[in-house]
Amino acid sequence: MWIYKNTELKTIPSEAYGYVYLITNNITDKKYIGKKLFWFIRQKTIKGKRKRIKVESDWREYWSSSEDVKKDVKELGENNFTREILYICNNKGTCNYLEAKEQMLREVLESDKYYNNQIQCRVSRSHIKSVI
Repeated sequence: MWIYKNTELKTIPSEAYGYVYLITNNITDKKYIGKKLFWFIRQKTIKGKRKRIKVESDWREYWSSSEDVKKDVKELGENNFTREILYICNNKGTCNYLEAKEQMLREVLESDKYYNNQIQCRVSRSHIKSVI
């Protein structure tokens, strides 16, 4: 389950595109900061024409892109981890920005308290107008 503002998030909020999250290993207190999109864009052929359609992602079952996190979840069990949504974002650029901002502020690459091994970010000023 994903927790947002101390409540389980069961449905995608309107206008939401993705979220920035914090996963915590409740045994070791090791953490991971990442982002996930609520939606995937897929192509589908309808009456001989290719159409782009929006489909819900696997966000409900998602446990990060980190192999270390996924390995620990498998070994220790999902019940020993907390998945918290820090921000719900209206576009991909805002997700990218807020993920990188949280990673930098928390100094995830400088501490063994985080699973994060790399930071990647591509953001333009126009993407974050709602944040600044």
